Amino acid sequence: EVDVTISCIRIPAQLSPTFYDTSCPRALATIKSGVMAAVSSDPRMGASLLRLHFHDCFVQGCDASVLLSGMEQNAAPNNGSLRGFEVIDSIKAHVEGICKQTVSCADILTVASRDSVVALGGPSWTVPLGRRDSIDANEAAANLDLPGFTSSRSELEIAFKNKGLDTVDMVALSGAHTIGQAQCGTFKDRIYNEANIDTTFATTLRANCPRSGGDGSLANLDTTTANTFDNAYYTNLMSRKGLLHSDQVLFNNDTTDNTVRNFASNPAAFSSAFTTAMIKMGNIAPKTGTQGQIRISCSRVNS
Repeated sequence: EVDVTISCIRIPAQLSPTFYDTSCPRALATIKSGVMAAVSSDPRMGASLLRLHFHDCFVQGCDASVLLSGMEQNAAPNNGSLRGFEVIDSIKAHVEGICKQTVSCADILTVASRDSVVALGGPSWTVPLGRRDSIDANEAAANLDLPGFTSSRSELEIAFKNKGLDTVDMVALSGAHTIGQAQCGTFKDRIYNEANIDTTFATTLRANCPRSGGDGSLANLDTTTANTFDNAYYTNLMSRKGLLHSDQVLFNNDTTDNTVRNFASNPAAFSSAFTTAMIKMGNIAPKTGTQGQIRISCSRVNS
């Protein structure tokens, strides 16, 4: 088997953008229409689907393990904050309706994350396909492998490096925080205790996020253009308006400052780095060939 290359990115030999061209030619269009409908009724869903894919790939590879009920879903980085399962279930039901047990939940989630970015005005990219679904999930690995909102820059770098993603990939993928919202509990410590934050920004956030209580109240990760996938996230960091500690560490007199500056001033550079990193992330340890299974329902293993 030979590896193919999409714009200088190594693709595992078994994955191919044309994987379903014959077996389920309408698969991609069906996924896209499901994502478009979900995002138009709830713009936040685009960020949720993107996050679901990220949290899947970082734990035993992009194998839809995060979609299995319980287990990984109970891990600290996931519990009470992952959403979008019903959107994937609905898309899966439509795909099953046109092609029985052909398209994996792992591929649906990978394509849906791309379509979510496009639906919110971001760049598109070609998704290599052919992943299969895991028959297990790993809560302990989710607790260990997923970077958290209190992570330092070096902790983020290590977490990404462990998955074959370099520092530029890490800074680019953090740019997914140009969409979506975070719960007050994830940024409370930052707005009350950190120095590297714009004071007006912190004061505004405190109104909805008191020192005690209110942990579930939401704030936009990008206060500038909350529902548009653009490069404003990086401009925000340069103004010390990163919402999470793990956002602002990327611009804090550190080694990643220049990458942030580049992405802030050059939208094309960000788009290019982001799509490259998304393809790389989607290629983490896929199950292919006879590994795993094609789940009929994404939330449970086939009986």
